[in-house]
Amino acid sequence: MKHSTYFEGKVQSLALNTNKGKATVGVMEPGKYTFNTSTEETMKVVSGSMNVKLPGKEWKNFLEGETFVVPAGKAFDLDVAIDAAYICYYK
Repeated sequence: MKHSTYFEGKVQSLALNTNKGKATVGVMEPGKYTFNTSTEETMKVVSGSMNVKLPGKEWKNFLEGETFVVPAGKAFDLDVAIDAAYICYYK
């Protein structure tokens, strides 16, 4: 199991293998973050909410249980107002 820390510890994740393939589960403290993808990522909000700006799209708020997909080789922005948790699946 691999532990990763980003943005001065405000975002942390654990890598794992699932029946859907490689994934990470993580938590985010309130803040604004930009991530880059190397593969397609499917993110599901497990707890809290995330305001997300996907490439070429407007800002959209994703609530607990909702999913969004980020294409490979792209950047996306997150604005997290309250502690949030997610699971991210990689293709």
